Amino acid sequence: MKARYLHILLCCLACLWPLASFAADVQATLDRHRVELGETVTLNLRASGGAMAATPDLSVLSQDFAVLGSSSNTSLSIINGQRTAQVTVGVALRPLHVGTLRIPSLSFAGGTTAPVELEVVQPDTSAAAAGRKDVFVEATVDPASAYVGQQMVYTVRLFFATDLTSGALEDPQVAGIDFRRLGDEINYQAERGGRRYNVIERRYAATPQREGHLQIPAVAFQGESVNMANPDAFFGNGTPITAASPAVDIDVRPAPTQAAQSAWLPARSLNLTLDGGPSHGDLHVGEPLNLVMNVQAVGLPYEALPALSLPALDGATVYPDKPVNGTRVEGQWLVGRRQQSFAVVPNRAGTLSIPETTLTWWNVVENHAETARIPAQTFNVLAAAGAPATPAAPAPQVNAAPVDAAPTQAPVVVQHAWWRNVALASLGLWLLTVLAWLIWRARRGKPAQAASPVEAKGTASQLRAAFLTAARGKDAAEQAGALLAWAQAERPTLRNLGELGQALSAGPQRETIDALQRKRYAGADESGLGERLAAAFKPGFAWQPLEQASNVSPLPPLYPFNVRR
Repeated sequence: MKARYLHILLCCLACLWPLASFAADVQATLDRHRVELGETVTLNLRASGGAMAATPDLSVLSQDFAVLGSSSNTSLSIINGQRTAQVTVGVALRPLHVGTLRIPSLSFAGGTTAPVELEVVQPDTSAAAAGRKDVFVEATVDPASAYVGQQMVYTVRLFFATDLTSGALEDPQVAGIDFRRLGDEINYQAERGGRRYNVIERRYAATPQREGHLQIPAVAFQGESVNMANPDAFFGNGTPITAASPAVDIDVRPAPTQAAQSAWLPARSLNLTLDGGPSHGDLHVGEPLNLVMNVQAVGLPYEALPALSLPALDGATVYPDKPVNGTRVEGQWLVGRRQQSFAVVPNRAGTLSIPETTLTWWNVVENHAETARIPAQTFNVLAAAGAPATPAAPAPQVNAAPVDAAPTQAPVVVQHAWWRNVALASLGLWLLTVLAWLIWRARRGKPAQAASPVEAKGTASQLRAAFLTAARGKDAAEQAGALLAWAQAERPTLRNLGELGQALSAGPQRETIDALQRKRYAGADESGLGERLAAAFKPGFAWQPLEQASNVSPLPPLYPFNVRR
């Protein structure tokens, strides 16, 4: 009986579970986090998942805010057949006093929002004179002093207390400063000199490119206003109106001397990671290890970040993929990101070590240098998974027993000859099965190496002709096997294409080998590779002198992060 009640309870919980998921994603945000007393601010309440959303109880805000009104909007998106709905309720608020005002958690769409804070300051007394104007423009920059390459926030506000029929607000343009728009325009109301204004606010990421004293000139507005009390207003008789912001001065400091030894990266925060690794534990020769390196910085576009790379690795070849870069806007800050994928292919068994990666940057919030690190990693590399194994010993012993027994027990052999024939046939089939399985495994594990023993039969001139024929095809594995077979005919000690590239002089032959490896392991699109291979190797191998090939430095090159941008 108890089991039956438990079953019913579990069914009820399963039915209620989808309803609970609607309340999993609710959010409360403000369009601005710092306002002057008398200005309005918009509280946006968002709910995802398709739950019904009504304006919540806002009585808890009555001590700090005047609620001016609300509006709602519903958006629907279908991605890969999955339907997602988002409901947004916007609430216009006007702060009632100065200070840090806290909007507490609100019950919305079956969930609870997180608290948010708003800083309210006294209005600028110098703006009282502007209250006598119908239209005026303000401009500010934060911070007023910054380093070269550090992002600042330049804000332009258009105030108007008249009806505008048209208008255009310029974008700032200054030699030596890079400007990027931050998000969309913000609309709200503010009070200046006892007069109520509508406000359009624009934000820009301003990044100085040189040190010294710089000035952002006035930003102009041109438009037409109309007096709706005038009956001629309906016939397009508007009044031209212009306004301009004051010029803004900024001081740009050079990079500190402590940052002279590294790339100059002034950011609010920076994160450097390296993800990926073998899913099954150890690595195998010839199997690529896929790694993804990411660097992300708040306050910098991706163009200011260094390109990502791995050093040359002892015992492996590194093939970079196409990078993925981009810059997005989070609030009033640019967030730049670079992502680089690598295919690391071990070429011998043993230990593979990837050294530590470091990137030094300047923390503009705390004003000191910091270093982001990726710890060193070590992997165990085993022999190729498809390498042929030595056949087991029992097979010859089974063969030997009937042969040795035949002379001493001839009557028995004659009497059971049919059984011996069946046993020998079964043994032959078993050996053929084992041999076919070994060949299949070898070809599956090392496709390029499986082709080379077949092509290796012949003289160097015959192997050269076989390679030129394979080069005109599109099979990268066949091209690699034919090239290595030809090279081994001239230098038998070569084991793979990596060693072949090191033995050749720098030039087109090395470059085409790198392109062939990128196509095999990184899936790169190397158009016309066959023609390039045939043209590069048609004259023969451009070998280095043996003493130069054996004196190649084992040290990896310096990291690109140590180069000052």
